[in-house]
Amino acid sequence: MNIHDRATIEIRGKKIVILGLALSGAAAAKLAVRQGADVFVSDNQDTLALQGTLTDLKALSIPGELGQHSDQIYDADLWIISPGIAQDSELVQKAQSNDIPIVSEIEFSSWFTEAPILAITGSNGKTTTAHLLAEMIQTDDLHGALAGNVGIPFAEMVLEDLGNPDPKRVWVLEISSFQMEFIEHFKPYIAIFLNITPDHLNRYPSMKEYIAAKMNMWSRQTAEDFIVYNADDTILVEEIAESTSRKIAFGLGHHPEAIFQPNRTKIYTEEHATLIEMNQLALLGKHNLANALAAATAAHLMGVPNKSIAATMSQFSGVPHRLEPIAEINGVTYINDSKATNLDAVQVALESFTQPIILLLGGLDKGGDFRSLLPHTHNNLKEVIAFGQAKELILTALRDAVRSTSVMDLKEALELAQNCSQPGDVVLLSPGCASFDQFENFEKRGDHFRSLVTVMEKA
Repeated sequence: MNIHDRATIEIRGKKIVILGLALSGAAAAKLAVRQGADVFVSDNQDTLALQGTLTDLKALSIPGELGQHSDQIYDADLWIISPGIAQDSELVQKAQSNDIPIVSEIEFSSWFTEAPILAITGSNGKTTTAHLLAEMIQTDDLHGALAGNVGIPFAEMVLEDLGNPDPKRVWVLEISSFQMEFIEHFKPYIAIFLNITPDHLNRYPSMKEYIAAKMNMWSRQTAEDFIVYNADDTILVEEIAESTSRKIAFGLGHHPEAIFQPNRTKIYTEEHATLIEMNQLALLGKHNLANALAAATAAHLMGVPNKSIAATMSQFSGVPHRLEPIAEINGVTYINDSKATNLDAVQVALESFTQPIILLLGGLDKGGDFRSLLPHTHNNLKEVIAFGQAKELILTALRDAVRSTSVMDLKEALELAQNCSQPGDVVLLSPGCASFDQFENFEKRGDHFRSLVTVMEKA
């Protein structure tokens, strides 16, 4: 199957294999069937949840298998692959040797929509920025729809839109590096780059490969498209230099080319008028100011009035699992920052509080260097409680600098934090690791933390 010319792609009657039956895989299968393809789904896991998904798909006449990837997957004209399957896996290598084209669910879904795509990537801040931008572009003229790496598959939203087309549709997509590994035509109208810091180094051999995957997001853009980039990030500035897209800066520093300029008290427009006073922002912290500037810049490029942008900035207070206050119990504040899955995000979280912090840190190691947290041990970091697969790595890196303890799981970590906390302390779940050693995803980890704190509150 030739997928190199988007204008001639035809999947009707083609054999399409979906590898991975998580949310995006199931949605891609339904979209492919809607377009007339002969679909087969395959997942090497076999869980109750996947069994339920496969049962639902079989009711739509979509066959599949669980617990294996049989040879049947190689009888295919196209693979749509889960982001969890790496480029260097044996599966991928064999498919490539058999000349089977491979695309991501994001790429596949983009074939069936002409609506403009605003795509957001970065090591940190993606979810907050995506939600904020989606709110900003809910106007009389623009109907934003949020999808991608926020738990809502792009394929699901495109399928919905095919059934009820909206001429005012604008897609706001949160994009991970994994989703950019298998793309052919994916081309955002506005590509938003927030930052680049070490992440997913358990997947990529080096930062070079990780950055390259991120930069794929602008690789198909033309001179008619935009890159909105954080001009404070020197890596980003260097990496986008070769792009022919229209480049629009944002940042906390002074950048004359930026549409919006912050100072200590206000954010100004290009006309030197006040967009919003700093004390009117609902989101607190320097990192959230950068996220807000990124969203505001993209919204402005889409023609959203400054008055509407400012109104959203004053009302939007954040998303679950990102520095989310859960409760105050006996003078101790409990914060859910389960979305912090890398160490740069942990540093941002630590910088967000002046109170003494008991940090719950751990999960599945992603190859980060926990020693990067050492500078924070001299500030208000009172204690580190390490849990999960990475707990020994954490202790080795930090125990000489700050009081550190390891436990098996999050429940034990929280119980220990409660016992050693004092009024005025912050108990902060900011794991700095993936969740997959003990939880399905960071949302499940954050929900578990919230439920445990709720039980404590009621006790």
